[in-house]
Amino acid sequence: MRNVTVNSIGEYIREQREQARISMRQLAQAAGVSNPYLSQIERGLRKPSADILQQIAKGLRISAEALYVQAGILEDREADSGVRSALLADPQLTERQKQVLIEIYESFRRENAAAAEAAQAEAEAAQAEAEAAQAEAEAARAAAEAEAPGEAGAHAPEAPGDSRQDSPSGPDAHSGHATGTSGHTEDNSGQTVPPIR
Repeated sequence: MRNVTVNSIGEYIREQREQARISMRQLAQAAGVSNPYLSQIERGLRKPSADILQQIAKGLRISAEALYVQAGILEDREADSGVRSALLADPQLTERQKQVLIEIYESFRRENAAAAEAAQAEAEAAQAEAEAAQAEAEAARAAAEAEAPGEAGAHAPEAPGDSRQDSPSGPDAHSGHATGTSGHTEDNSGQTVPPIR
């Protein structure tokens, strides 16, 4: 609640009464209070109750909410920008016209607030999706890095000492050279025996 003095609500009522060109006697009669009592309210000597404020609002043809706000009974709506107060204080508008304009104004505010909330929710969803994609990419990269050492070991070059499996050795390695180029063989005496045709 904001700080509101008794004098401030009285001044506000007097200003509204003067703007509406209503005499104090007329307003007192419309509000159902005595003329001296209303005078004490306007001079800040008495603090009116919510019921009296409602009756005064009817006499001034303004919204009771405007008086409640001025009296500190209600909090003024956030980010009003003075539009509602100006509408409520306009003496050339009827009570019904003020309420209709305020309802239109409030509907526009609600519509814009809902659109802003929807845009914010959409932006947050897009950000969450981007973060999920980034996390998935990081997980895939980490998995690839974890598999990389095993693949390197599978294709490691063989040690020089293991090359004997690929090159023949032993008695059979030179078996192709046991016979001469002519196809002759030698007997036990060392003589050359021609091949049998």
